[in-house]
Amino acid sequence: VQLQASGGGLVQTGGSLRLSCTASGRSFGRYAWFRQAPGKEREFVATNTWRGGNAYYSESVKGRFTIFRDNRDNTLYLQMNSLKPEDTAVYFCAATGRDFTRRDYLTLSSSYDYWGQGTQVTVSS
Repeated sequence: VQLQASGGGLVQTGGSLRLSCTASGRSFGRYAWFRQAPGKEREFVATNTWRGGNAYYSESVKGRFTIFRDNRDNTLYLQMNSLKPEDTAVYFCAATGRDFTRRDYLTLSSSYDYWGQGTQVTVSS
């Protein structure tokens, strides 16, 4: 099983970036994006079921970020708009073969079994 994240970079406040994550090796039930800023714990960003249609976002990114998947090649995406300096972090994609609906499970990093290597996003003010 392999998840490979890419697409990070440097962007100005108000700009946009699209992160990608290629997933391979098995079928999955749910995927997510997390982020980790320097000196802080890993933080939940967004999650969706593999089939789609059940996206859930942290309050800090709701309305600005969109999580989705390309069915053709199992590429996961995080579209990030209206970026702010506080969005600066290393972003990780994650996935699990399970699906679950309890809200408290959705946001826990321990709920996801497979992780990508992370991609740096820096938003300048």
